[in-house]
Amino acid sequence: MSMLPLVLMFVVLYFVMIRPQMKRQKEHKAMIEALAKGDEVVTGGGLLGKVSKLGDSYVTLEVATGVELQVQRGAIVQVLPKGTVK
Repeated sequence: MSMLPLVLMFVVLYFVMIRPQMKRQKEHKAMIEALAKGDEVVTGGGLLGKVSKLGDSYVTLEVATGVELQVQRGAIVQVLPKGTVK
């Protein structure tokens, strides 16, 4: 009976913290794998750009006309709707 509160606390911790984090990681991985040329994205550092080239672990972003930056796929945090970056 003395183990019941400990087990109950672990179950609550799992559903409140661990499970949502795992869900976010799964969604982020799916977003990274679904990247395509021409997608408009935001990086973790706040850079906006269009995907111009895709590699296995790196993506080349066009941040301005003629200016391209190479970033890791994991650095991309959001895919924006088309027409956001001008």
